Amino acid sequence: MSAIHIECDYPYRPALVWRAVTDPELIPRWTATGAGARPEGFHLEIGNRFRFVAKPMPGWNGIVNCTVLDIEPEHRLRYSWQDDAGGDITDVTYLLEPHERGTRFVYDHTGFTGVGGMIMARLLGRVRRTMLTTGLPPVLAALAAAPNP
Repeated sequence: MSAIHIECDYPYRPALVWRAVTDPELIPRWTATGAGARPEGFHLEIGNRFRFVAKPMPGWNGIVNCTVLDIEPEHRLRYSWQDDAGGDITDVTYLLEPHERGTRFVYDHTGFTGVGGMIMARLLGRVRRTMLTTGLPPVLAALAAAPNP
């Protein structure tokens, strides 16, 4: 089985990072460095079905179907992830841990199977790394600079 594992340290408190990665209005701002997905119907409730909608590409309609599986506010979000065309149902987890310099954000996407899954994990891994290292930091900085972040 293939997986994506990314760890990033941000110089902000967990509450601010949590807001950036779970606020439906903010998510498209940092995912724009990838395929620009926006969440439709997303809210923090176990069992909530939502979808990410991105710009379609050849061979992909741009839609991923998800279900919220677990939430521990400001610490963990876990949801299922499945391409609209079907295939493996995989698992995405965001884990936030405070540390002396701010927050360690751990992104895990697991459950990819077979050769196709290995290829998908590699492709998505590059995209996710860009989103978390290039897309998310300016969103966090803007939130931290805003009055009453």
